[in-house]
Amino acid sequence: MTLYFYFARKFIWFFMALAGVFALLLLLFSLVEHLRRFDVAEIGLFELFRLMLLNMPREMYQIIPLIMILSSLTLFLSLARSSELVVTRASGRSALKSLLSPIAVALLIGLFGTSTLNPIVAATTKRYDELAAAFNSGGTSTLSISREGIWLRQGSERGQTVIFAEGANHDATKLRGVMMLSYAPDGGPRRRIQAERASLEEGHWALQGVKLWPLLGNENAESAAERHDSFELPTTLTREQIRDSFGKPRAVSVWELPRLINQLETAGFSARRHTMWLHMELAQPLFLIAMVLVSAAFTMRHTRFGRTGVAALAATMSGFALYYVRNFAQILGENGQIPIELAAWTPPVASVLLAVGLLLHMEDG
Repeated sequence: MTLYFYFARKFIWFFMALAGVFALLLLLFSLVEHLRRFDVAEIGLFELFRLMLLNMPREMYQIIPLIMILSSLTLFLSLARSSELVVTRASGRSALKSLLSPIAVALLIGLFGTSTLNPIVAATTKRYDELAAAFNSGGTSTLSISREGIWLRQGSERGQTVIFAEGANHDATKLRGVMMLSYAPDGGPRRRIQAERASLEEGHWALQGVKLWPLLGNENAESAAERHDSFELPTTLTREQIRDSFGKPRAVSVWELPRLINQLETAGFSARRHTMWLHMELAQPLFLIAMVLVSAAFTMRHTRFGRTGVAALAATMSGFALYYVRNFAQILGENGQIPIELAAWTPPVASVLLAVGLLLHMEDG
């Protein structure tokens, strides 16, 4: 048991050390990116660093599989160079049993990431997106779903516009039974618009069957109302922004995703992206275990056999290939080309089986 704790402690140390190195590198890259993206003279240095820190959890969470495979490589190469694996085999313990400690650590890290880090990343990502949108356009765009219909809010330097629609298509780019209320930059109501239909085009809403009430001045709004067969209302909203306003899957806690998925499906919107992300998060611990097994399959041998660098490179490239396949399957699942469960669970399960088969071949021929 002491040997297993020794391997686990060593693996955790390597994982934390590599995580610290990557955190420093990401901070440097993030500083350059945010200096390019935002005007420091306008938002201030404090807000810039605030944005960087809010963005860090998301960046680190994305590279956990990379850190896992590199820390596994470091562990097994270290054990091979010090002949500790040889001693372990000589004492009568199977090399495969020595993997129990790294596998257990990977499983615990995966469970901790899904249950605890995921809500933290979701909260910081949501706040980061809100601040970034406010600094870029002077306002944010949000969407809310209720039993009566949907609510949208678009913001720009010209003011805010609140949009209500009785119904919409699956991505809320075509609305029906529309009411829009525009506010001036000082916060006062400026104009009310009612339309039978609205369609999001490039840079504007195309309205049909429009009645417009000006709300500025002291004149009677109804007497000054105008009717138009068609009307264009400028907007900064895009299809992607509306889609993300449903709640980016990454910006929603894994504990809140089932409720949001049910809410979207009840309202008639597509929840495939959110369902896919939920299954990807649930499969994350198994995928981290696969990363450990892939590293072990190439590096659990004594260095006297040579070609250690080639083995390490092969393990790293295999990990990247599995990560690419996993992301590719995620895209296919989100687009509905393959079932969600198949897209989320097949890559980690196949990776584990492939690595175990390779390990058995290496150890037992």
